[in-house]
Amino acid sequence: MKYSSFTPETLNAFLQQHTMENNTFELLEGLCYWLRQCEPQQVLPALRLLKNNLKENKKLTRELSAMLCSWLCSMRLYPLFISSGILPREGFGREMKNRLYERINPSFKDVNDLRDVFYLLFSDKNDARWINAVPLKEWCGLIRLLRRHATDSDKQRVHQHFQAEGLFAIEMLSIWIAAEDMEPELMRMEPTLLNADSPFVALHREVVDWLQARRAQHAFDDSHLQVMIEQCRELIDRLQKRGMVVGTSFNVTYLLERLEQTLERLEKLMAIFASNRYLPRRILLLAGTIAGASAEQHSISRLWKQSNKLVARSITQNAGDHGEHYITRNRKEYFAMFYSAAGGGVLIALMALFKIYLGTVIDDKVWKGIVEGLNYGFGFTLIFMFHFTVATKQPAMTASTIAKSLENINPQDNKNKQKACSEFAVLFSRLFRSQFIAFVGNVFGAFPVSMLLAFIVSYLVGYNFATPKSLHLLEDMNIWHTPVFMHACIAGIFLFLSGIIAGNVASVNNFNNFYYRLSEHPFLKGMFGKKRMQRVATWMQKKWPSVVSNICFGVFMGSAWTVGVFFKWNIDIRHITFVSGNFAYGLFGANFNISLENVIWCILGIGIVGFGNFIVSFSLSLWIALRSRQVPFSELRNLLHSVILKFKERPAAFFFPV
Repeated sequence: MKYSSFTPETLNAFLQQHTMENNTFELLEGLCYWLRQCEPQQVLPALRLLKNNLKENKKLTRELSAMLCSWLCSMRLYPLFISSGILPREGFGREMKNRLYERINPSFKDVNDLRDVFYLLFSDKNDARWINAVPLKEWCGLIRLLRRHATDSDKQRVHQHFQAEGLFAIEMLSIWIAAEDMEPELMRMEPTLLNADSPFVALHREVVDWLQARRAQHAFDDSHLQVMIEQCRELIDRLQKRGMVVGTSFNVTYLLERLEQTLERLEKLMAIFASNRYLPRRILLLAGTIAGASAEQHSISRLWKQSNKLVARSITQNAGDHGEHYITRNRKEYFAMFYSAAGGGVLIALMALFKIYLGTVIDDKVWKGIVEGLNYGFGFTLIFMFHFTVATKQPAMTASTIAKSLENINPQDNKNKQKACSEFAVLFSRLFRSQFIAFVGNVFGAFPVSMLLAFIVSYLVGYNFATPKSLHLLEDMNIWHTPVFMHACIAGIFLFLSGIIAGNVASVNNFNNFYYRLSEHPFLKGMFGKKRMQRVATWMQKKWPSVVSNICFGVFMGSAWTVGVFFKWNIDIRHITFVSGNFAYGLFGANFNISLENVIWCILGIGIVGFGNFIVSFSLSLWIALRSRQVPFSELRNLLHSVILKFKERPAAFFFPV
């Protein structure tokens, strides 16, 4: 029977009934249900009501204590200790399939299995609310009250059972950690794992010695053990950073995350079982962690969020130079960015001209989308090959750089947090400045060249070729006729995705030893020679990620309109450089017969397009950076505050290299 509320009388009757029937699980279930229904401010008075009832009825308390001791000793504890809150060993794909099947066809929950008991007791996503509403000392007081009324034999029996299960769990966790030493992917990243005395194996040996001493009730100097734990932690951190050099994958990131969780759980258990006196506070902290994990053990959304974090980390661990060169630091780099962006604007003027031509010769919407996508992709690849720049790509290509700047943000350390926020503000000012001059360069390159090309082509063909498209081109950037900002935001999403693709391809290539595979390919090396294949492999290693990224970006942009037409959605893309070129073609096609008001609205539309491109691609890059470094989104306020202070201090630094 479940109760939504208890009075002292009904609570007493509830406890007596289930104690008499020796029904431990239903008693615990009823109490959890009762506390779950309480408002946060009512949970503490409710728990104190339970304590007062037990204090007043000592006979009931002794019987309840004996029942709980007997129930606890009948349970295997170690499976709960080593599984709850730790990523499963079978990997993300298998676990997601298991949870989906669990959602469709839930498994039988055995009340004799403590893992299932915890899941049944703490299955509500809001359980943490009422658990945390009670101070830790109140929970400790309840445990001490039950222990005080337990018999010496029950105390001894629980103590021995708890110790045996806990020590066995510690042994199993140390074996798991040592077993990761043989993972081929980790051994390739860190060859020192092949040594017989690697930190993971050495830790296991120390844990075995520690366990022997604990079981024999002998004193043990754990100073070397603590050193090995610290070395394991440093090795995990080194492996994560190593991924920035040799590349990484989702599986490796998943493995390292599980390894980190396992080591953390090992430390918590060893802290509890380091002496014969088990501190209720440490036990309760562990129980709270397990309770929260139990509520989410079958949650698909939780696993998905966790995997997103791991994916974000694997993507941003890209050591290639696909981000740093998009950020200017001095006057020389600033003007170099301008000239590079102007060159990109010239090529985009040609791409915009070719797009107008394609629109006149291709009627089929599907083929039009495919060909325009190839036009974009080929053009962006040429821009990259000529070392030119496309505006708005900076934020999308700098996710790893942004993530690196957020590494030191610790919500608990105000000093380091303030320093990290200040460094982020400096990075943002440089990024914004780089973006601004790239905008200017693209526009200065695209607009006059487009006007010149329009004049040349019209002279060659004998008529104004842009006239049929002029009205459409001008309306596309008029904020009153089309959802310019929304279309700019869609382009910003594509920019972000292209940057992520570049980072992921570079990381996977490094991880899979792409250079050595290609340079030492037996067939290709025999056909072209070793030196030539080494040059090809070097080029592919450095350039291929960006080539793939630019082609994908072009395909995304070309297919957006086609997808919108197919689903009857108002979907299209606007990019500041293309809009600048189209503005020139539209003006020329209209024979410059356009009102000043419309010109102003079109210029404003160009600015809005640039802002939409930048803010979306930057926001998404910042989001993935926060996810990858596990920085709470609440820290965004501090980051924004630091940027505002930086702007007030020196606003010119956001636009010019001062």
